[in-house]
Amino acid sequence: MTEFTHFDETGASRMVDVGDKAVTRRVARASGVVRMLPATRQLILDGGHKKGDVLEVARLAGIMAAKRTGELIPLCHPLALEAVKIDFDPVSDDALRIEATVEITAKTGVEMEALTAVSVAALTVYDMCKSVDRGMVIGPVQLEAKSGGASGDFQR
Repeated sequence: MTEFTHFDETGASRMVDVGDKAVTRRVARASGVVRMLPATRQLILDGGHKKGDVLEVARLAGIMAAKRTGELIPLCHPLALEAVKIDFDPVSDDALRIEATVEITAKTGVEMEALTAVSVAALTVYDMCKSVDRGMVIGPVQLEAKSGGASGDFQR
C-alpha cells in the first residue's frame, strides 16, 4: 500500500501537486443502488410521480454534482470535465441501479467525480420519492473501473 498523498511529511493537509504529471485520457465508472418498495420503483419507471420525471431530474443532479466535485470534496482538483453520462437500470422489482461514467483528458483522474455523480443522483431519487417511500436505502456506492494515469487501470 502506498502512502496517503493528501498529507505532507508533517501530517498537514495538502492538495496534491499534479504539475509534473502527464496529461492522459482518464475515464472512471461508478455505480450505486437505491432499494425501494416495488410500487415506488414502478411509479418511477411509469413516469407517474406528481413531482415529475424522477430519473431525468436525478440524471441532471448527478451531472451537475460531477461538475462541482472540486467544490464539495476537500482537496479535489477543480476539473473541466469532457463527458458525464448517467444511466439507470431497474435491476430487480425493488431496486434501481445508477451508473455514472466520467471522462477527461487531464493530469488527474475522475474517480471522485463519478462517485459524486452517483451519490447525488441517488440522493435525488430519495428526495423526490420520500413522500411515498421513506424506507428507501442507498448503497453500496462504489468505483467500478478507472483507466488512465500512472496508477494504471482498475476493474472491480
